[in-house]
Amino acid sequence: MKNRVAALAIAAMGLFLHGTAIAQTQTSPDILVLGDSQLSFGAGEAFVTILEELRGACGLSRDTTVGVIGVRSSSLQSWTSSGRSAKGAICDIDPKWKVNAGAYGVLSQGANPYVQIGQGERFQFCHDGLSPLQAVFNEGYYQPKLLIMFLMGNATRRWAASAEDALQDARAFIADLPVDQPCIFMTSAPTYGEKSVRLRQVAQANIEAAFATAGGQCSFVAGLTPETIRENLGNAANFRRSASGRVKDPLHPTESAAHRFLTLQRDALCAALSAQLGHEK
Repeated sequence: MKNRVAALAIAAMGLFLHGTAIAQTQTSPDILVLGDSQLSFGAGEAFVTILEELRGACGLSRDTTVGVIGVRSSSLQSWTSSGRSAKGAICDIDPKWKVNAGAYGVLSQGANPYVQIGQGERFQFCHDGLSPLQAVFNEGYYQPKLLIMFLMGNATRRWAASAEDALQDARAFIADLPVDQPCIFMTSAPTYGEKSVRLRQVAQANIEAAFATAGGQCSFVAGLTPETIRENLGNAANFRRSASGRVKDPLHPTESAAHRFLTLQRDALCAALSAQLGHEK
């Protein structure tokens, strides 16, 4: 009997240590990039590449680690809402694909980048009473030195129609961050069509003004600039095409186009990184 009790105790200790080991492997990347489907359609890998290239400069240490998670159809409201319906874009299981996000860098799960938020050790962002963004930081779950939020598409109409709604979203985002959390908010890359780009320019102007009004915790980087618009607007080579050559996805630049986009944004991104992490060596 005593031997059996001792064996059970040893087994229980082994389970405890195993659980501790799992918790310890949940290491937070130094830079955490969150955002929408432009990340999971190509920009995720591009962010890892450019941020790794910038290591040793722009306030980044030479051993900076980068992790990226892009969630399809998500908006800033999705990330900052605690209600089940409002955060559904992030927490609901995709009915067709059973996955709704892509993970890259040190958060990569292997050859297949696609994951379902709410499943897996590193993607537990769906807790009752918390927004997904609050869950990211809850009880030290993630502790990045810098958060980059990269999105706009799914909020374009909302922000273009109302500067007040843009301000509400910016304030909600900042309120969900830990105090003094360094952060960059960056709007996503220009799309293919002129009508879409023009609407996004209005939305970008309103969300940039919103962050300026909401306070200086986050640096703002505009994704739509004369240079990036010139690169993507009407440029079919930067978007997925059918066999006939017709653009079939005008909203998500390809991975190679995302690399060119971030190369054009390199100086602006470096300036924002330096502003947020200039004390880092």
